[in-house]
Amino acid sequence: MLRAIRNKQVMGITDLETGSVWNTMPPHTHTRRTEMYLYFDLDPGAVAFHFMGPPEQTRHLVVRNFEAVLSPAWSMHFGAATSRYAFVWSMGGENQEFEDMQGVTLDRLR
Repeated sequence: MLRAIRNKQVMGITDLETGSVWNTMPPHTHTRRTEMYLYFDLDPGAVAFHFMGPPEQTRHLVVRNFEAVLSPAWSMHFGAATSRYAFVWSMGGENQEFEDMQGVTLDRLR
């Protein structure tokens, strides 16, 4: 028997103030949702570093203005940039419960 799953999507914009460069801190996962980011408003020549992967084996992507990142449900994520910036974020999955995030303590990052 097939069971229908209703996926939910939520979106928002995060706009960092001048002097702020970190986002999505502390790192976390959403095992029931995938999250996407579109970075914008980066100063010319500035870059953002989007950290992702398993906490014990992190990787980073160098992201420039108007570039997007897909963060799978199993991957923790956070970011920082060389200037202020903004990003549109969107999450899709089976629920919209923000309280079910799985936090990642900084001592786990490698």
